[in-house]
Amino acid sequence: MALLFGFVLFAAQDDWPQWRGPGNDGMARGDAPLEWSDTKNIAWRVAIPGRGNSSPVVWGDKIFLTTAVPTEGAIASATPQPQRQGRGSSGGAGAGREHKFVVLCLDRRNGKVLWERVAKVATPHEGYHHTYGSFASNTPVTDGKHLYAFFGSRGMYCYDINGKLVWEKAFPPMRMRLGFGEGVAAVVDGNTLYLKFDQEQDSYMVALDKRNGKEIWRVSRDEVSSWAPPLIITHNGRKQVLVSATTRVRSYDPATGNLIWECGGLGTNVIPAPVIAGGVVYVMSGHRDPNLLAIRLGPEGDLTGTDAVLWTNNRGNSYTGSPVLHDNKLYFVTDSGMLTCLDARTGKAYYQQQRLPKSYNFKASPVAASGKLYLATEDGDVVVVRMGEKYEVLAINTLADQMFIATPAIAGGSMYLRSQTALYCVRN
Repeated sequence: MALLFGFVLFAAQDDWPQWRGPGNDGMARGDAPLEWSDTKNIAWRVAIPGRGNSSPVVWGDKIFLTTAVPTEGAIASATPQPQRQGRGSSGGAGAGREHKFVVLCLDRRNGKVLWERVAKVATPHEGYHHTYGSFASNTPVTDGKHLYAFFGSRGMYCYDINGKLVWEKAFPPMRMRLGFGEGVAAVVDGNTLYLKFDQEQDSYMVALDKRNGKEIWRVSRDEVSSWAPPLIITHNGRKQVLVSATTRVRSYDPATGNLIWECGGLGTNVIPAPVIAGGVVYVMSGHRDPNLLAIRLGPEGDLTGTDAVLWTNNRGNSYTGSPVLHDNKLYFVTDSGMLTCLDARTGKAYYQQQRLPKSYNFKASPVAASGKLYLATEDGDVVVVRMGEKYEVLAINTLADQMFIATPAIAGGSMYLRSQTALYCVRN
């Protein structure tokens, strides 16, 4: 397909350096295309080897992403592993197969692979959900000078932007619920890297010095498996690390790991990332006992059942996807394709559990740009909805024979869509 040339080098304000974008809320700072297809507005397409559901991250003229590729011996000899029932298992897809854990850097302008590094070759002790999981589901993060590629039980790897390994750090094997798989994104703030290891036993979170990988602090967590990444916020001049999970939503002091506040009330299998606006944090669960809590920041200690919880919602919550928060409106979609828009200040619904034009399934989180909400489906369609109080579909864009599990990235007016087999650049 023809490449698009002539655009200038990308400015920092156009970057998408982490899983949920520059503001950790799914919002891009610029625009994105409204319409595309296999023959329209595809600047380039690159096949990605192996399997990975991590999202691409973008800085300058580079795109980074991770994948896990079975070795030749594993492809020849491995057989599917049964999915065990019970808390923590060694089952799940891919268990017992040797893989290469790969970091890729692509040229944002044309999709050319600039460098490729094998971070580790290993045989995972535990598998992943056969449809939705992968051994490369942890989205990396970049600060523009280094890339931090997190493979969970397979370790953390810090590269400079030219692909030189700066440091690496190993971690004990995790035990995830029902062999669902790992996939919490790494988070960077200042010189600190935050990693969460919620699992079926011995859960914990660590803060590392991003310059050398040395541990700054570690805190044990009374939690089972959860997949929501930490969120770094500043309230009244004080930074906090917010962590959403099943037993408690907790806020930690980023310098020490000391607990600032906590709040119960979410259900099981917490996956959606927290978002914040106007001094209120919004946390959500959509599995068993679904709930959404709007928690006012400021009070300390145990906030469960106090007036710090401004409102709750248990209808139409997202199980997997994280919400988009913009202009005091909270948007989220169920795994079965029901879209909701709430007034973030009151919890009142502008519309709730709105069925999309087709019976879609979702695992990717919504993203948004310039008044448009993008919903990437498992069915190869990306539905574009107008942001606002009224539900309105603007476009349905189809890429044939594709499936989207990874959350899209938007940078410099382009959208980067990772399917199960390829990375697409959509550009007007």
